[in-house]
This record gives sequence, C-alpha cells and structure tokens, in this order.
Amino acid sequence: MPTLPPAPARIDHAAIVVTDVPRAVAFYRDVLGLVEVPRPASFDFPGAWLRVGPPGPGEQLLHLLGADQADEPGRRHFCLWVDDLLAAAAQVGARGVSVAWNTTHKIVGINRFFVRDPDGNRVELQGPDESPVAAGERDGR
Repeated sequence: MPTLPPAPARIDHAAIVVTDVPRAVAFYRDVLGLVEVPRPASFDFPGAWLRVGPPGPGEQLLHLLGADQADEPGRRHFCLWVDDLLAAAAQVGARGVSVAWNTTHKIVGINRFFVRDPDGNRVELQGPDESPVAAGERDGR
C-alpha cells in the first residue's frame, strides 16, 4: 500500500507581486488592517511581510514581492475572513477603494466582496451573512 505524504496543517503565507512596496504596505495596513512584521535579514530583495490575524504560533502572513511589472489582473485572489463584513465594506469604501459585492455565486451563511490593491491584485473579504434572508436560510426557514 503506498504511503501518503504528510497532510499540510495550514497555509503559512501567500505571496503577491507589487510594483511599489511602500504603497502596497500602506494599502494592506491602512485599508485592510494587516500588520507589517520584520522579514529575515537574508531577504535582500524588495518586499515586505504583513501578518493576517493575531501574532503567535500558527500566524499567517502575506508576502509582498517587489517587481518592476505587476501581474496581469484576473480572477486569481486570496481571501480574508472578517467578523463584521458590513463594517469592513464601509471602512474600505470610506478609504476610496471600490467594493464589488459577489451576489451571483452565493454561499449559504456567507457574504463577500472583492477589492483590488493598487497593482490590481484581487482580494476577497468574506464574513457571516447577517441579512434576514441569510439568517432564514441558516435556520431552515
């Protein structure tokens, strides 16, 4: 019987390409609430690391990789979970960022919207759907 590889425990980090590292750090810090953390000294190329969620064991990171040219915008994305999606949408919108709600492909009990960072990277934010219709769906009504 073949031996299976060890099952991954979690996603440690995601990496995206940005053309202006300080501008990208400002977006992810000031608009989406991530926290910049130090990179190892051996990382001698442009970039930054940002923490998603609380610090400590199992913390998750977003790596910004500095490059001369941005990736082509597309459907590729990563997703951040927030506990209050409507408040997150209001906060993001108040900072002048376009919020695109996804109402076509519903997930019962979940609502979500998408934003794009200054380089066109697509970011999904999702959280519990607190609309009356969604509450009824969860309760079996």
